[in-house]
Amino acid sequence: MEDDKNSPHNPEISEITQLPIDNGSLETIVRKFQDSLTTTGNDNINNNRHTFWETQPVGQFKDVGNSSLIEGPIEEPTPVSELYKLPDSATTRGFRKMELLDVPAVTRLLTNYLSQFAVAPVFDEHDIKHWFLPTEGVVDSFLVQNPETQEITDFCSFYTLPSSILGNPNYSVLKAAYSYYNVSTTISMQQLMNDALIVAKQKDFDVFNALDVMHNESFLKELKFGPGDGQLHYYLYNYRLRNAIKPAELGLVLL
Repeated sequence: MEDDKNSPHNPEISEITQLPIDNGSLETIVRKFQDSLTTTGNDNINNNRHTFWETQPVGQFKDVGNSSLIEGPIEEPTPVSELYKLPDSATTRGFRKMELLDVPAVTRLLTNYLSQFAVAPVFDEHDIKHWFLPTEGVVDSFLVQNPETQEITDFCSFYTLPSSILGNPNYSVLKAAYSYYNVSTTISMQQLMNDALIVAKQKDFDVFNALDVMHNESFLKELKFGPGDGQLHYYLYNYRLRNAIKPAELGLVLL
């Protein structure tokens, strides 16, 4: 059971991360933010541990200068903005923002997808409308609609959880996106999430986080996510498990 009672439709949700005073670049601030993302706590009864993946920069850090080792690198380092460069627009045909009329189709899509996991929520249309219908600064959802058949075939979503940067004269907020629920049936999960990164960049997010649950492993390394060293523990109330659950068997994202 989750301790936080806030729903993702509460626009005042925020995570306060105090960072040491540093007048350096946004890249330095992001790395310090990554180092602070460690969830601690006692192991649960099954000793389940799920990796919390390090953030994926999607913004353009324009103030990052070239740096070199004392003896100099063999090749000129690739600037961060080039390493994580993304297209200007989504590449999948039929990719668009979710709308109210899509609620029934998204409900069916998520219900079918989540049925394969050992632990997963059950969403009805009311839940989908509440948790996934796009709300600025709270949650963003996108889908793929076949132009010929009008069928909704794929879905991706992420929620917003900004962090306050304290004691820095140049930056006050780190805008972070967190991967939510994603379903791919006609394109690869990697292609779907690449489009999610593109729209996150368009919306001026600085970083993009993801857990290694469900089928997320299929895109994390390919899309240049770095593994973090934090642990996210799931505590289940009134729920019996025969065996320890692997991250890929878990169809639940805690908020």
